[in-house]
Amino acid sequence: MRSLCVDDVVRLKQDIPELELSRGEVGVVRSTWFAPAVAYEVEFSQIGHDYQTRALLMENQVEFHDHDAATSR
Repeated sequence: MRSLCVDDVVRLKQDIPELELSRGEVGVVRSTWFAPAVAYEVEFSQIGHDYQTRALLMENQVEFHDHDAATSR
């Protein structure tokens, strides 16, 4: 997996029920953390909500989302 950077678009790999986030939702990396382990603060805009949800996620909970590849299928 390539290292994620701020403003990268990512896809959630697992449900986070306490935040009402579902596997497959797409968000934007807003900050990166490196100690004690790699983690990313990701902002999600959910359809039907007028607010964003931010979550601090471990590296294994998200994957890079290549928007161009996803739309060319």
